[in-house]
Amino acid sequence: FLNLRKISLFILCIYQVGQLYSVAEASKNETGGGEGVEVLKNEPYEKEDGEKGQYTHKIYHLQSKVPTFVRILAPSSALNIHEKAWNNEYMKDNFMIMIETWHKPDLGEQENVHKLDPETWKKVEVVYIDIADRSQVDPKDYKPEEDPATFKSAKSGRGPLGPEWKKELPQKTDCPHMCAYKLVTVKFKWFGLQNKVEGFIHKQEKRLFTNFHRQLFCWLDKWIDLTMDDIRRMEEDTQKELDKVLNNV
Repeated sequence: FLNLRKISLFILCIYQVGQLYSVAEASKNETGGGEGVEVLKNEPYEKEDGEKGQYTHKIYHLQSKVPTFVRILAPSSALNIHEKAWNNEYMKDNFMIMIETWHKPDLGEQENVHKLDPETWKKVEVVYIDIADRSQVDPKDYKPEEDPATFKSAKSGRGPLGPEWKKELPQKTDCPHMCAYKLVTVKFKWFGLQNKVEGFIHKQEKRLFTNFHRQLFCWLDKWIDLTMDDIRRMEEDTQKELDKVLNNV
């Protein structure tokens, strides 16, 4: 148990640096024409029950990324999707997206990590994301330099991830690993559009999760030596740059 806990904490510390670095980079890369990922809050938190973690509040500006029928019918404010890491964000009373995440030191073998009741769990569609599987990437999103199946880290020696990497990983005692279990709940109460919009949002969340974690792995050499102080300075610079772009639109 102690060894497992130490490994788990080690994984989470490394992942946190890589995650925060990649969020900042993705914010810059996605921003254009006043759109992108706007980070409003990104700070440690501690709840009364002792739970600790990282709280983030992001806004995804998606005006040019949604289907035409949504842009025509939905107000522009509805196309700015708020994401809070540990809380719900409601867009009026009829539009809600909630993302809950558990990080576990395994390869995705656990079921119902979020402890949903049996009736709710029956309705959940389980989607497995393999960051090394190119078939899960939209062709227009594919970048050779961001392909874990071909990337090899010069600093850590990790990669490339071959077709059987998940089967081979448990045999490597010096290679800690982790699975991010994400529960995405979408509510869009708009007669005639509910199924289409909810389906579209689920598809886009899967796309974001897939591309983001592929980038996180392939950017390993850029962030593996960074400290949290380095990350905070980078976040401040990124937010200033994003604010300038958004204010000039």
